[in-house]
Amino acid sequence: MNETPAARHPYLSPDAPRVLAHRGLVTPDAAEQGVAENSFAAVAAAHAAGAAYVESDCHVTADGEVVLFHDDDLRRVAGDPRAIADVRLHELEDLMSERGGLITLAQALDAFPDVRFNLDVKAAAAADGVGRLVAPHADRVLVTSFSDERRLAALAAAAAAGAARRPATSPGSATVARLVAARALRQSRRVRALFEGLDALQVPERQGPLRVVTRGLVHDAHAAGVEVHVWTVNAEDDMARLLDMGVDGLVTDRAEVALSLVNDRGTGTV
Repeated sequence: MNETPAARHPYLSPDAPRVLAHRGLVTPDAAEQGVAENSFAAVAAAHAAGAAYVESDCHVTADGEVVLFHDDDLRRVAGDPRAIADVRLHELEDLMSERGGLITLAQALDAFPDVRFNLDVKAAAAADGVGRLVAPHADRVLVTSFSDERRLAALAAAAAAGAARRPATSPGSATVARLVAARALRQSRRVRALFEGLDALQVPERQGPLRVVTRGLVHDAHAAGVEVHVWTVNAEDDMARLLDMGVDGLVTDRAEVALSLVNDRGTGTV
């Protein structure tokens, strides 16, 4: 990174590379026991494995509670067709009781005070609640979303709730697309402008046939003081190759593998 540590958002301290446990950590043994992603048990397992960062997703229940949950309904996780937005908190707690336990955003921030959370705002209705809840924890939270509108709404809600600083942030898919296009057209001024206000660029290595992560992209991001985090990287060879390319973070379902790799390489911190 070309930026001095003092100028970087506290979320990104200490130095990279970073392992971001994707939806917590669910090992094969835990999965056999019925533990679900984004559950209390999954977050606890990531923390126990030594992951300093947990990536998760935010929806809001019918009674207004922000919960860590990826899908907008319960079909895949619990075989229930109802939408998260139509289920009350106590119902969701019952459904998740044998799947590792439901965890709300408030509980996650309280129960794991030394974990840094990477939060994807999945629903427009969740943006205000996410912002209010993370406001006192802005130093250890990154807010992102596929929708820049939802992301910016959550950041605005954090500011309105009195956050001492804004949470760290990574752009939505529209901004990423504009950035990739500007780089392809060699519009360096436009590239620099698109990086403004960002702390990390969280992207897949490829989007269909399009290669997103390149050495050039990593160079441009670093020149702007922005980190590059790649999702979702589960093969150890891919992890090593991307780290050799200079990426700063790996979002992975196999946090235990990535942590071991980073520690064995003796570079940075997890």
